[in-house]
Amino acid sequence: MAGPAVSRTSSDTDQSIGDLVSVAARDISQLVRYELDLAKLELKSDVKRAGISAALLAIAVFAACLVLMLLCFAFAFGLSAIGAPGGLWGAFLWVALTCTLLILIAGLVAFLIVRRLTRMGKTRRSLADGVSMLRHVRPAAKATAKAG
Repeated sequence: MAGPAVSRTSSDTDQSIGDLVSVAARDISQLVRYELDLAKLELKSDVKRAGISAALLAIAVFAACLVLMLLCFAFAFGLSAIGAPGGLWGAFLWVALTCTLLILIAGLVAFLIVRRLTRMGKTRRSLADGVSMLRHVRPAAKATAKAG
């Protein structure tokens, strides 16, 4: 018949409960420290990636602004070429008017979207219901405690 895979020595059985608890507490403490170190390393890596992404996004937005300016110049010179009233300066005024109109439309759409936000109404209602329920439970618990 096969014997146990690990043979017990007399020192294993002589350990007290206090020794076993202290070993377990030490192991848990070490495990928590290792988990915190891992979390710090992952967070540092994620923050570095987020910073690089933010910088690249800023570069992309800057380049998009430059392209938009070039398109506005092309639009103005195109209007001038087809004979916009007022010549070249009139064409640039038309471009400025077009850009202003686009800004107003985008602002109006953003305003309408923000106005339709729920302002976490469901969450506030749920929290209010929970607090109300707790307030109603508390007097009943006191009455039970007094009766007992």
